[in-house]
Amino acid sequence: MTSKTTASLMAICVAYAACAMAGTALAQTTGTALAQTTGAAPAQAGAGAAAAVSGDAAEQPAAEAPAPAQASATLPNGQEIAADHMENGRWYTAEDIPTFKISDDGTVDWATFSGYRRYSAECHVCHGPDGEGSTYAPALKTSVLNLGYYDFLEIAASGKQEVNTTANLVMPAFGTNRNVWCYIDDIYAYLVARGVGDLPRGRPAKKESKSDEFAAQEDSCMSG
Repeated sequence: MTSKTTASLMAICVAYAACAMAGTALAQTTGTALAQTTGAAPAQAGAGAAAAVSGDAAEQPAAEAPAPAQASATLPNGQEIAADHMENGRWYTAEDIPTFKISDDGTVDWATFSGYRRYSAECHVCHGPDGEGSTYAPALKTSVLNLGYYDFLEIAASGKQEVNTTANLVMPAFGTNRNVWCYIDDIYAYLVARGVGDLPRGRPAKKESKSDEFAAQEDSCMSG
């Protein structure tokens, strides 16, 4: 986690939506009830966590089309996304909210690429590849357009449960998962880029190099 978000997140113990189903049953109805226990999802999530440690195991093939340059400036929730300044190898808006930066040739900043990797390793099991959602978890690329950044972090840190007549969905808290905790801003920036349509599906074809500042902050967080 960067120094920009540390002060704001002390009260909510940040982590992000690396979303594995845990400790509950998922029921869905399509004429007849389908019961799905949580035994399988945690096992898949465990495999995802291992992939995060090893590197690119969970990555998908590179996207063929280059991404366009950042075009949108404001999300539906009123939050600005224009890149204003960089800290610890990450881009932030003028309001110190994590964001992305994509060059005209489709080259993404390293933090956004890092967000892709961490999402693919930790979140896609429940929320689907590329933030597209699944039959039992929402499309996070859409969620970030409507949720404020700090609301998003609070849900990721504390978890969430949704109960209705057809489902009992549980997203666990990830406040102690360093594979998410240390990359929360990266995951958020990646999902925003996906949500506004500036980043196509798949592994970004071009990326900037990891900066020394990013590496130093990453090492500090993962070993701290």
